[in-house]
Amino acid sequence: MKKQLYILASLILVSTAALAQKGSLKRANTLFEMKAYKSAAEIYENKDRSQDVLQNLADSYYYNMSMQKAIKTYRELFLTYGDSIDIEFHFRYGQALKGVKNYKEADKQLSRYYNKRINTPAFIAELEKTTPHTFKTKQLDNKNSSSDFGLSFFGDRVAFASGRNTENPAFAWNDLPYLDLYSGTLTKDGVLEDVQPFPESINTESHESNATFSRDGKTMYFNRTNKDRTKTGEARIAHIKIFKAELVDGTWTNVTALPFTSNEYSTEHPALSKDGKTLYFASDMPGTLGNFDIYKVAINDDGTYGEPENLGPTVNTKHREQFPFISDVNVLYFASNGHLGFGGLDVYRSNMVNGNFDKPVNLGSTINSSLDDFAYVIREKDNKGYVSSNRSGFDRLYGYVREENILTKYLVEGIVQDKNSQELLPGSLVTLMDESGNVIQDSIVGDDATYLFKIEPNKKYKVRGTRKAYIPQDVEFSTDSKGKISHNIYLILESYADAEAKVRENEKGEVQVQLEKIFFDLNKSNIREDAAKQLDVLVSLMKKYEYMEIEVSAHTDARGGDQYNLDLSKARAASTLDYIVSQGINRNRLRSIGYGELQPLNKCDREGICSDEEYDINRRCEFKIIN
Repeated sequence: MKKQLYILASLILVSTAALAQKGSLKRANTLFEMKAYKSAAEIYENKDRSQDVLQNLADSYYYNMSMQKAIKTYRELFLTYGDSIDIEFHFRYGQALKGVKNYKEADKQLSRYYNKRINTPAFIAELEKTTPHTFKTKQLDNKNSSSDFGLSFFGDRVAFASGRNTENPAFAWNDLPYLDLYSGTLTKDGVLEDVQPFPESINTESHESNATFSRDGKTMYFNRTNKDRTKTGEARIAHIKIFKAELVDGTWTNVTALPFTSNEYSTEHPALSKDGKTLYFASDMPGTLGNFDIYKVAINDDGTYGEPENLGPTVNTKHREQFPFISDVNVLYFASNGHLGFGGLDVYRSNMVNGNFDKPVNLGSTINSSLDDFAYVIREKDNKGYVSSNRSGFDRLYGYVREENILTKYLVEGIVQDKNSQELLPGSLVTLMDESGNVIQDSIVGDDATYLFKIEPNKKYKVRGTRKAYIPQDVEFSTDSKGKISHNIYLILESYADAEAKVRENEKGEVQVQLEKIFFDLNKSNIREDAAKQLDVLVSLMKKYEYMEIEVSAHTDARGGDQYNLDLSKARAASTLDYIVSQGINRNRLRSIGYGELQPLNKCDREGICSDEEYDINRRCEFKIIN
């Protein structure tokens, strides 16, 4: 649909055949402003390739779904005129590239447009695992028509918009007949039968589309395009209004435009809530965030209406949000090309949480295509509904069956606890790895110490819990034919201090390996034989715990020069580290630092105030566990 979608954005009720005959550039521009894109393109194709001509020609192809021609023309535009081109052309160029599934080039254009990295293939891969449902779609068998969309529930029948009436004049946008509303019945095999037009009180010489009905079937809201065009910017546009009609004694009557509609902007795509007290719709009225936004308006008990409310930036973007549908369980479905998607309009869902709608979720590749998908409706309890799409080149109606996405059930979750105290360990790191040890994802757990990772079928994984001064824990699991879909794995970590008698926490909260005192010869830093024996205890401990990392620090007393003591302590710390490495410990697990006389353990912080024994307390090496 992009075209009939756009019908609903700004329909032009004029015949353009005369303007398109061997037209001048002025005529082409007039046709373009009138959104008669097919006729405009025919003239632009034969004009000099100025920047304005290329811009309008590329857009004409884009809006009429001639994506290959649009891509070729946008490419010529950018190669020829470069940085002088408005940023919005990057968006349309990117969307056109998505329309032919050239996501690599599309992402280059969209990354520049959004000024951030766009990675559509990664988005699609992640979406396959996280979107709530998958869909089995089937095009409805609908004879005598090449263009239908916007099917809605209508008692035991359905209603939809169609361009099947060839006696209607052709619409300038795409040379298809003006739209009328029809009703029909659907067989179990998806065949539309007994198709009947709505009466002349509903169908006029203008466009009518997108009907929605009250639960008793006696009230209908629908779109109708204005007969008169209003100057909007440089173009004259026939805007769209939402009308209400009442079924009285079997006749649709009392057809009136809603009070918040206008000749200055469009209101379209009405959708009623289950209780009939809220009407959702799309509009480009003042205050709209983008091209079209989703709004809601209260329907009062006396039949009056409240003030329209924009659903805000969580739902709406600077581009198009249209075709809202609110299900019986207050899930909002709508079409958008502003949220990340597959190309063109995609269908999204947003749950109502405490009266507001949460972040929209793309419904995924089993229902969305690289072109326009829209006008989604569903009966939640049946998991069945209908959607419209122009993926075949024309607007078509599709039925679908919705199923739970089994991939969302593939997950690993759990909590991180202390082995001995059973206390939760918030702030711990949990890492998910593949069978080769490559990190897939990691997470710092919050106050509840819980983690959750999405995983995939037929794979082997390892989940690791780590925490400073704790022994890491690895747990391997599988989702292959012998494994499970979901896993609940408690990561039970034991601190080094609980596991080893030689590990203690000092008064500063630092966890250290306690060794017998290491001695150095006076004014020297080489490792003596008695010092090596003590360091071998640390080496054994580090070999036992392969992920343990140690900071080696050396300290002097306050006797001697400050710089001399600092240099000596650095040399002793480095010498100690080198010995540990020589015994087979990877250097990356160690670091050394010399503090000189800066960190005494007692009051002996200057020369001449303490005994030799008191100064000796400050001459030491310490081994702090840093991981």
